Amino acid sequence: MTVEQLNRQRVVHLLDAFARGDIETALACCTDDVYFLTHAPIDVLPHLVPRHGKQELRDLWQTVWSRYSEIRYKTPHIVAEGEAVATYLHAFFKKRSNDRVVQFDIAVFYTFRGGLVAEIREIIDSYDLVQQVLEREIGPLITGR
Repeated sequence: MTVEQLNRQRVVHLLDAFARGDIETALACCTDDVYFLTHAPIDVLPHLVPRHGKQELRDLWQTVWSRYSEIRYKTPHIVAEGEAVATYLHAFFKKRSNDRVVQFDIAVFYTFRGGLVAEIREIIDSYDLVQQVLEREIGPLITGR
C-alpha cells in the first residue's frame, strides 16, 4: 500500500469516527500538537476559532456534538499526495434544538506527520452555513435593507 493510499484510508477512518460521535478515536488519528483552522466568521460561529493541540480540538468537537444529534458526510473527492490529503465533502448536521438539517459543502486539507494528522484546514461556504445556522436570510442584514 502506498503512503497516499494509507493516508487516504486514515482520513476516512477519522471522518467515520467523528461522524459516529467517537471523538476519542478521531483524536487518536491526530498528533498531540494538531493544528486546526477553518475559514468561517467567528463572530457568528465562535467555536470555530483556530485550535492547537488535542484538548482544544476535543473541546471544539464536543461543542459541535452538543449542538447536533447526527452528522453525516458524503465524500465525492479525496485526493492524496505524499503527506497531504484533500477532501471535498457534502456535510449534513442535524440540529438538536429542532431536528433541522444544516447541509453545506466543505473542502478539508489534512497534513500528516508520522502517520498522524498534524494539521486540519477547512474552507466552508460560510455565507450559506451562517444562514442555515441562524435560520434566516442574512443578505438584508449585510446590505442594510
